[in-house]
Order: sequence, then C-alpha cells, then structure tokens
Amino acid sequence: MKIKIYAIALLLLSMTSCNKLLDVDPYTFSRGEDYYKTEDQIRLAVNGVYATTQATYTGNFPAMTEMRSDNTNYQYDEGNRGAQQREELDEFLISPTNNQVQDVWSRLYTTIQQANVVLGKIDAVEFADETLKNQYKGELQFLRAMQYFHLVRLFGEVPLILEEISGPENAFGGEKASVQAIYDQIILDAKAAAGNLPPKFTGANLGRATKAAAMTLLGEVYITTKQYDLAIPALQEVTTMGYGLLDNYADNFDPAKKNNNESIYAIQFNFGLESEAANWIFSFGPRDGRQILTGFGGQLGAWNIPTPSMVNAYEPGDIRKDASIQMFTNAANEKYQEAEYFGGSTIPFIKKYYHPPYPRNSRADENMPVYRYSYVLLMLSEAMAESGSGDPYGPLNQVRDRADLGPLSGLSTPDLKDAILHEQRVELAFENHRWFQLLRSGKAIEIMTAHGNEQKELLDRLSAATYNIQPWKLLYPIPERETRLNNIEQNPEWK
Repeated sequence: MKIKIYAIALLLLSMTSCNKLLDVDPYTFSRGEDYYKTEDQIRLAVNGVYATTQATYTGNFPAMTEMRSDNTNYQYDEGNRGAQQREELDEFLISPTNNQVQDVWSRLYTTIQQANVVLGKIDAVEFADETLKNQYKGELQFLRAMQYFHLVRLFGEVPLILEEISGPENAFGGEKASVQAIYDQIILDAKAAAGNLPPKFTGANLGRATKAAAMTLLGEVYITTKQYDLAIPALQEVTTMGYGLLDNYADNFDPAKKNNNESIYAIQFNFGLESEAANWIFSFGPRDGRQILTGFGGQLGAWNIPTPSMVNAYEPGDIRKDASIQMFTNAANEKYQEAEYFGGSTIPFIKKYYHPPYPRNSRADENMPVYRYSYVLLMLSEAMAESGSGDPYGPLNQVRDRADLGPLSGLSTPDLKDAILHEQRVELAFENHRWFQLLRSGKAIEIMTAHGNEQKELLDRLSAATYNIQPWKLLYPIPERETRLNNIEQNPEWK
C-alpha cells in the first residue's frame, strides 16, 4: 500500500461513540488546536481520512451495492443464522432497524466528519508550498464528495454536513437536505478537487485521489442526474490524462500489479497490517472452502456469491468470466440448495479477489477498484447513447475488444442502451456498481423483479414476501437509530 496510514492519524481521527454519526463526544479526535500545526500533521490526518474508507469496503457496503442487485446472493446455512440481517438486504426484506444499513450509514458519515475536521484546520497551517496544501484540500474534497454520492443514491435526502461536529450542542437536529442540494455540493467538491489535484501520482503517492478520479466522479454524477451534455466532456477529459486499458483484464485485480495504468482510483489495502488488510475471500468465499481455498480452518462468510444469471451473463469467449468467477466443487456443497443449479456439489465465488497463498489468516492483499479506465469508457458510451451525440460504439468496442469480443454496431437506441448496461455488468462485476447502474437505467424494478422470480424458482426456501420490489424500496430506510436519536425524518413508506 503506497499511502501510509499511521496509528497516530487513526488515533487522532477516531470516533469514540461507536461509529454513530451525530452523537459525537466533544473530547475525541477534534481536539485539533493542539495538533494541526504542521504540514506533516496535516498529511497524517489526510491519510487517516483515507483509512476510514477501508472499513466501508470491508464492511457491508458490498452487500448494499452488489448483493442488493442481480449479481450476487448468499449461501444459506441453516445452522448459522448470524448473517440474517445481511441476507435480508438481498431479499428486500429489511426494516429500518437493520444493523448492516446502520453500519454503512455510520461509516460514510465518519469519513465525512473526519474530512470536515481537516478541511476546517488546514487553512491555518503554514505550508512551504501552497500547491501541496491545495492538493490535500483536493483529496479531502474528493473523499467527502464520494461519500455523499454513495449516501444520496442509497438513501435520497440526508443531512448535509460540511463543517466539523465539535460537540453535542450542535450534534442533533438532523435536518435533511434535498437531493438537489446534495448533488450541488458533490459537484462543487468534485470540481474543486479536480482543480487542486494532478492527473496522476507516482512513487509513494500512488493510490491518492487524482484529478482523473475527481473528473470521473463528476462524470458519473452528471450521468446519474441525466446531465449527459456535461458528462461527455468531463469523461472525455479523463481519456486525455494518460490512462488506458491493460492488455490482460485479470491484471486489474492482481495484488502484484496495484495502481496500474487502468486504475484511476482504488481503496488501498495491505495484508501486512491487520488494520489495513483486505478480507474478501474470507467474507465472500463458499462456506466450506476455507481450508482448501485459503489454507486455514473454519468456514468462509459465503455472501456475495455470484448468481446463476451472473454466471450466465458472459458471452461465449468473453475472457472476463474466468478472471471474475471461479467454481468450488466439493461434496460438502451438496447440502446447500444454491449448489443444485451448478450440478449439486459446486458453488461459484468471486475470483477477482482470490490470490492465494495467504500467509496470514483472514488477511488478503487486493485493492478494491472504485474507478477503472474501462468504466470511464463505458460511461462515456452511456452518455453518448443517452444524449444521441457522439459515437457511443467507439468507447464501448474498446472494452469489448479487450475482452476478446467482436464489435457492436447498428443497434436500435433501446438495444444499444441495453448492450451498454450489459457491458457494464460483466466488465465491472463485483466492483460495487451494479445497484447504482440499475437505478440510473430506470430498469431496477423490472430487472430485480425478474431476478427475484428466478431466485424463488431455484430456491424453495424463499417465501412469497421476498423480492417484493416497490418504488419506495429503491431507497434504503434511514436507520432507525438516526430517526429516533437525531430526529431525522424517515424515508416515505418505511415503517
């Protein structure tokens, strides 16, 4: 991991209130008047903000963005019901008391709060080089914008907090901002970050947010808000910054090839330190594969398991399938209904985050991609298809060519949009984009209802109540704890 995250930064930037948003102990990390004095202290603090994003991605964020979609489900274990609340995310059976939703909400706001702390202190610190000060500001602005982008798509209207919460006297009264106001702030932060950051970093700074990351975020925001005329130039600018597709798709996920020329932004992990290690094979791997796949005893988490429709989504000859999904065949799988579709003794799992051997238990070394150059190309194709301007086939076929697939051309507009959505699904599978892509396509209810019907046909343990997908369920409920303690209004229809 290139960004060094030091214990002092994590100590200074830690929440002592169990990661809950608005009930902040005033005598915690924000005692900054005695600390934020030097460039080095600011650097450590900025690194500490990056550190908070790790816990989001090793936590329940993939369940809310990937397992919520048609890409993955979970392996049901009758003897281990400890993950039931995560399973409810998959089946659209959650309530506002769901702890997994509270966890993601809290982690996203923890990063926002810590970014706000440092942004509030940095101007008073004297720097030998103002360019470096502006760079740190840009990194914080990007990180704050990214967390709000997640929040507004998951929850809709949420509190918009842009200054440090320094004590209980200003911690409550959680008024929600409009969706438009949140997007306006995200755009302001992304533009400011783009103005403060270089297109790329090298050496020890690899892994930090760049102008390319900020412009990619800006492009995705514009697509999400259907401002395609603004998305196109933002994404085209990224294509001029020296990034490109790797020859070998699988290299994007190889721990030995991190922060490569296709990686625009990734969450950084390092198995050498327990607090910075990734964990996805241990979380996502098939239940009884732990000894065989990792070399350690016990069981794997068995959630975020590829669905039959995901396994079948790849066209013949698509090299991405073998780089993304691996099959685990073992007699122990015969007791799981999820294995029946695959012959009775086989469970698929995500290969992108499986790179043995593992020298230490429950520690892996993969980064989590957030933005790869291929996504820039596919979003550019999407924006062009939606706006009817430019050549959407150019960037689309660049991605297909790398996958050893033939070019597309001459499709009707609806078929072209479907082809782009499909390409995004298989290119970016298990990278936490699918739920957001379904939302902005307008096809979330249609696709997820069909997915639910397929799941209920395959898994007779599922009740008729599962996958009852109503328009109001496209937003998650505000966690009950926040509505009760912080007076945040619940989203419509949620009880």
